[in-house]
Amino acid sequence: MSDFLGGLFGDEKSQGTEEQKNQYSSGQGNDASSGGQGNDSSQTASSSKSEGSLELHKEELDVTKNNVSAGEVVLSKEVVEEQKTVDVPVMHEEVVIKRTPVNQRSNASITSEETVHIPVSEEQVQVNKYTVTTEEISASKRQVEETQQVQETLKHEEAHVNTTGSVDIVEGGSGFEDINKG
Repeated sequence: MSDFLGGLFGDEKSQGTEEQKNQYSSGQGNDASSGGQGNDSSQTASSSKSEGSLELHKEELDVTKNNVSAGEVVLSKEVVEEQKTVDVPVMHEEVVIKRTPVNQRSNASITSEETVHIPVSEEQVQVNKYTVTTEEISASKRQVEETQQVQETLKHEEAHVNTTGSVDIVEGGSGFEDINKG
């Protein structure tokens, strides 16, 4: 793009190509709003212009975030059986037979009709099972914010002014002023 601005601002002695000289006059992408002046493609590069403009562009990042599934947590339970042995003290009655020798005379008749009944008892173990809640397990979600670094290469346009011959360029706040001073 050597001598681009020379052809743009009417330096008829510039040595740029015809394509470089016509780049501004044909507009970028044939957009009639770029530059606003000199967009007639029938003009030649040798026509003189007193002012012109050039739009500069740059790329910026458009960052979006998407919710995606990261997995899930499933709470479940399983039944585990174990044998438990418990020592339980139990009581039972025993009959103690005691014989005491007696050597006495008795008037009772000998018969087999006399009996003595002694009830004997014991404790028996009865086992019943019941359910007891031992603990409660709960799960919930919480949002945690973290920062991720994203790197991307961005492009932007910069203006370059190339001149040939004795041309003084003064930059002003609203554009170029007195670009062809001498």
